[in-house]
Amino acid sequence: MTPAPESAMVLAAGLGLRLRPLTDDMPKPLVPVAGKALVDHVLDRLAAAGVRRAVLNLHYKGEMIERHLAARRDIASRFSIEDTLLDTGGGVKKALDLLDEVFFVVNSDVIWLDGKTAALARLARAFNPDRRDALLLLQRTTNAVGYDGPGDFMLDPVGGLRRRPEREIAPYIFAGVQILHRRLFDGAPDGPFSLNLLWDRAIAAGRVGALVHDGEWFHVGTRSGLAATEARLDTRRIER
Repeated sequence: MTPAPESAMVLAAGLGLRLRPLTDDMPKPLVPVAGKALVDHVLDRLAAAGVRRAVLNLHYKGEMIERHLAARRDIASRFSIEDTLLDTGGGVKKALDLLDEVFFVVNSDVIWLDGKTAALARLARAFNPDRRDALLLLQRTTNAVGYDGPGDFMLDPVGGLRRRPEREIAPYIFAGVQILHRRLFDGAPDGPFSLNLLWDRAIAAGRVGALVHDGEWFHVGTRSGLAATEARLDTRRIER
């Protein structure tokens, strides 16, 4: 069994335009949800999974994120500063020297509640670096809070992926949580590019797998998504 990753990349450089005016004065990762900054929701999950070092790429109001995280002692924070936005793939590639051979990558605008087994632990246990360069966490579109799009992926019975065909609806979306091997970036371009570019190459080679999340999941990329997430989390507190 491959040891669980001890390093992670948190994608935190976005401008948060769809959360304005909240993000006029703060970066998206610091937007509070249920009394806690988005980035802290993510880092709490990573620390609980045994991650010791989180690398955050910073651009818009990044110094505010650095100050916010200075007091955390449960997980070490490192920062990769982007003078120009590098997108998801370019951002991770720039930070590779700060990451281990196998590492988590988590979007900073997602929150999840675990099912029977923690999602990060499920990913770590299922990832086989001899067979995969990437293992993605997927969420069913039917119960994804804060998402109303056509989905991203089809999934076969053994965890293999294929993209949603044009003009069709896919049952799964990428949940913003994944494990990657650094070999995924072999031959990657310089400058800005999306991780989709590397996923598609690896999907064609049969090197990408997926797990379906068995708990609740929330996308906080828009004001409506934020409102829906807080409403559901409030309901969960009442139910308990």
